[in-house]
Amino acid sequence: MKPLRTKELREKTLEELEEMLQNERLALFELRRKMALRDLKDVKSVMMQRHNIARILTVITEKRKEEIKA
Repeated sequence: MKPLRTKELREKTLEELEEMLQNERLALFELRRKMALRDLKDVKSVMMQRHNIARILTVITEKRKEEIKA
């Protein structure tokens, strides 16, 4: 698992970002499930997933503010 780059996220459309957000949230759910079942060896990946979701949400908020101004 690697962190998402903010620069790459800003190049995507709002629809693509929302789709990515759904996928990332689903992946976080799966990681939490694995952690509860003690199948997860890399606990740091949960934190990385949460940070990725936060980055996506930040870029979505920025894009929505740009739409309002335009």
